[in-house]
Amino acid sequence: MLPWRRHRRSAPQLAPGQQADAWQLCSLLLDYPDDVLVERLSALREAADGLPDHVGAPLGRFLDHVAATDLGELQRDYVDTFDVTRKCALHLTYFMHGDTRNRGVALVQFKQLYRQHGVELEEGGDATGELPDFLPVVLEFGATVAPDAAWKLLNDHRVGIELLRRALIRRDSAWADVVDALRATLPALDGDDEEALARLIAQGPPQELVGLDDETLNAPYLIPQDAPAAPHTPSHLGSTIPVGAPR
Repeated sequence: MLPWRRHRRSAPQLAPGQQADAWQLCSLLLDYPDDVLVERLSALREAADGLPDHVGAPLGRFLDHVAATDLGELQRDYVDTFDVTRKCALHLTYFMHGDTRNRGVALVQFKQLYRQHGVELEEGGDATGELPDFLPVVLEFGATVAPDAAWKLLNDHRVGIELLRRALIRRDSAWADVVDALRATLPALDGDDEEALARLIAQGPPQELVGLDDETLNAPYLIPQDAPAAPHTPSHLGSTIPVGAPR
């Protein structure tokens, strides 16, 4: 068992609606910036202003940065930060498993959990489909579908989120504020977490390069017999969902 999984017993400190709005904002702001983001700045700022200061203030700072930055520059910075710099990966399983067979198993577990809750990821016909551990997808899942299940996922990968935050701070990245806001919704690190964090900082992710093939990612979903039945019509993540949408 991972040493930080005890956080599954921790309770969120925000009210359910506030937690959902915070996660939804973080999901939108950690995704690739586009014209829709710019058009919705006023609504996003209003939502951030409605959150407790320790969550809303860093989101407000990031929204100020978006408002003051040319969209093309913001997009280039996003690619340089998240697509080129592996230490800033937005895929949660990378920090723990690197590019190993164990990561393939972990990704299947993410997909299995989504399917238990009636969710299928939208997958395009090319390479644009995101892996199930993509942080904005996990946050959208928690904000709009299954907060308790997402809470477990995020806390299972709490150390990875901390590694992401520290990497963004070292780059002096504006996105560090968004991860700070997410971090403020989760339990603080404690002794065991710090040990795991120090170990990953010293050693880095596992380095067994094996690739992630379609057979691994499309393995059968072994749903436990006591798992809740999924709705007959699956939901789909990946579309833009307005902040404050019905939950």
